[in-house]
Amino acid sequence: MIGAALLFIVLGILIRYGKMYFLIAGYNTLSKEEKEKFDIKGIANVFRNTMFGMAGCIILGYFMDKKFENQDLDFIMFIVALIIGIPYLLITTNSKKYKL
Repeated sequence: MIGAALLFIVLGILIRYGKMYFLIAGYNTLSKEEKEKFDIKGIANVFRNTMFGMAGCIILGYFMDKKFENQDLDFIMFIVALIIGIPYLLITTNSKKYKL
C-alpha cells in the first residue's frame, strides 16, 4: 500500500511542478483554443492536493494496520481514499471555478 501512496505523491508532484498536464485525462485532446478556456494551474493544484490527501489517507491506514495488527485497515483506508478522492477530484476540477 505504501507503493500506491508513493505513486499518488509522485503523480501530484509531476502534474503540479513538472507541468505534465497530459496526465490529466482529456486535457491532452483539447485544441489550443479550448485549453485556454481552463485554469490549468488551478486544476493542477487540485490534483496535487487531492493526490497528497489520498496518499496521506493510505499512509495513515498503513500505520494503523501496524499499530492495531489488523491487516484490513490499510485496505479499508485505501478504498476510503479512492471513494472520497476520485469523486472530489472530478467534481472540483469540472466546476465553473476553473473555467475562464
